[in-house]
Amino acid sequence: MNGGPSGFNNAPATRALVVACALFTIAFGIQGRANKLGWSYQDIFKKLQLWKLVLSVFSFSSTPELVFGAYLLYYFRVFERQIGSNKYSIFILFSVVVSFLLEVVGLKILKDPSLNVLASGPYGLIFSSFVPFYLDIPVTTRFRVFNLHFSDKVFIYLAGLQLLFSSWKRSILPGVCGILAGCLYRMNVFRIRGVKFPDFLASFFSQLSWSSIRSTPSTTPRNVSGPAPPSFVGPQIGGNHPAPPPPSSSSGAEPPEESIATLVSMGFDRNSARQALIRARNDVNAATNFLLESH
Repeated sequence: MNGGPSGFNNAPATRALVVACALFTIAFGIQGRANKLGWSYQDIFKKLQLWKLVLSVFSFSSTPELVFGAYLLYYFRVFERQIGSNKYSIFILFSVVVSFLLEVVGLKILKDPSLNVLASGPYGLIFSSFVPFYLDIPVTTRFRVFNLHFSDKVFIYLAGLQLLFSSWKRSILPGVCGILAGCLYRMNVFRIRGVKFPDFLASFFSQLSWSSIRSTPSTTPRNVSGPAPPSFVGPQIGGNHPAPPPPSSSSGAEPPEESIATLVSMGFDRNSARQALIRARNDVNAATNFLLESH
C-alpha cells in the first residue's frame, strides 16, 4: 500500500510542511543545536519563549525521527487529496493546537521530572492522522508471517510505533495527545469538520506553499484517449435544421487514469474506484463519498 501517485500532486499543504520540517531539522542539526529543540512548561508559560513552541512544530530533534516523521506525513497526504487542501489546513491547525493544550494538561497532571522537555516535531498532526487512517483506509492486501496474519497497513503502524517510542516519555505524551486530538476532530467537536478558511486566505497560503510550482491546475481532466467531441455549429441563416446542443459529459465516459490512481491510493480497489468515478461523472470527491458510504 502506498500514499497514492508519487509526489505531492494535489497536496500543497503537505509539501510545505515536509519541506519545512526537513529544512529546520537539518539547519539545527548542522549548527549542533538539535538538543535545544523541544519545549517545556517553564519555557512557554514562565519565560514566554513562544519561538520554541513554533519550532517544535517544524523541527525534529534527530535524523531518525525526521525520516519516520517525513515518511508518515508524506503518506498521509492522501487525506489532503480526499478532503481538499483548505479543510486539511484546518485539520493541521486543529491537531496542533488541541494536542498542545492536551500536552499542557498532561504535564500538569503527571508532574514527572523526566518530562521537563517534550520531543520536538509535528507529533500532534502525525498521530492525529492515525485516527482517519484506522477508520477510513480499508485493507487491500493481507499476508501471513509465521502463522501471524498481517495487512498492508501494518507498515504504517510500525513507522508510527517507531516514532512514538523514539524519545520514550518525551515522545509518547505528544503522540497520545495527537491521537486524542484526532478523535476530537473525528467527533466533530465545535463542528470543526465543516470549517474552512476564507477563499482569499486559502489562496494566500496556497501561494506560500508553492502550489503553483510544478503542479497541475485543478481542472476537470479530459479523456484524451476518447474521440474528439463534436464541434458546436451555430444556427444557419435560412436553414430548417436546429443547431445541435453543446456536448455534455456522459456518465459512461472512461475515467482518467490519474483519478483512478488517486482513489486506489486511498485503499479502494481499482474496479470499485472506476465504477464510482463513472457514477460520479469523474468527480473524485463525489466518487470518494460513494466509496466511503458503501464501505
